[in-house]
Amino acid sequence: MASAYYSNTVHIDFASLLAMENPGIVSVLNALMAYGLAGFLGCPTVIYESELVDFFNNGSVRDGLVVSTVNGVPVEISERLFAETFELLVDGLVDLSDMPKDKIFDARSIVSLSGEPVSLSGRKGQMKIEYRLLFDVMAKAISVKAGSFNALTVEKFSLLTAVVCGILMNWASILFNILKKMVSAGSKQAKGFAVQIRLLLESIPNFELGKSMEFPASKILTAKTVHRYIYHSIQFWKLSRSVRSDWRSELRCSLGDGDEPNVHPLDPGPLGRSKSITKSI
Repeated sequence: MASAYYSNTVHIDFASLLAMENPGIVSVLNALMAYGLAGFLGCPTVIYESELVDFFNNGSVRDGLVVSTVNGVPVEISERLFAETFELLVDGLVDLSDMPKDKIFDARSIVSLSGEPVSLSGRKGQMKIEYRLLFDVMAKAISVKAGSFNALTVEKFSLLTAVVCGILMNWASILFNILKKMVSAGSKQAKGFAVQIRLLLESIPNFELGKSMEFPASKILTAKTVHRYIYHSIQFWKLSRSVRSDWRSELRCSLGDGDEPNVHPLDPGPLGRSKSITKSI
C-alpha cells in the first residue's frame, strides 16, 4: 500500500510554526530555511497514491538518473531537476562522514538538556525539545531510515549538526542520493519522499496525474501538533522524575538510612526499562 511510503514521515507547516511564541522552535525553523531546506520540507502536502506505487514498483537508477514508468509514461529525474524543483543548495559537503568532528562535539553540548554533551549511543530525550523535533525531521523526512526514531546515531546526529552549527551542505546531492537508494534493488534504504515525488512528477511535461489526496494531518508539524508534542514531553519528564524519586526512596530503605544508592543522575532507573511507559512521544 502507498501509505507505507509515508507512515513514518513528517512534514512542516513553516507558516504555522514560525508564528509560535517559542524562540527555540522558531530558531530551528529559521535555520532550516536559511540552509535551503524549506522548499523540500514544506512543499504543498498533496500525494497521488497510485502514481507513488507505480514510481517505486518500476523505479531504478540508470546513468545517474532515477528512472521509472508511471501510468505507462517513462519518467527520468536528474539531480539538476531535483535541485531546481526544491530550490536546494548545490554547494558544500556531500558525504556525512566528512562532517567536522569538532562541530559534532559542539553540537552535542548545544542541544543538550542537561548541559553535558549528549551520548551518540543514547536517546533523543537527552536533547532540548526543539532539537528533539529537529532530530525527528532529520530522521524521518531526510534520512528516511527504518528503525527506532528515538535512538541517536552518528549519521542522524551529523544531519542535525549541519543545521545546528551552520555547515554548508550540498543538500541536492545528499537528498538525490537517498532517492536513488530508494529505487535501487536490494537497498536497505526505506522508501519515502511521498510529497516530494508528487512535485517531481508534476514537473514532467504532458504528464497527467490521477486522483490526489491530502497528506495525513497527523504527519504535519503545525503549532497545534508541536504544542501537543511539548505537553506530552513535559508530562513524560514529570512522570520520569516521580518514578526516579520513588525508586531512590525504595533503594534508600533497602540500603539503610545512611546509605545512598549508587545511581548516575541520568540513569533512567526502572522507567527506562518499562516498555509501557517509554513509548515514543
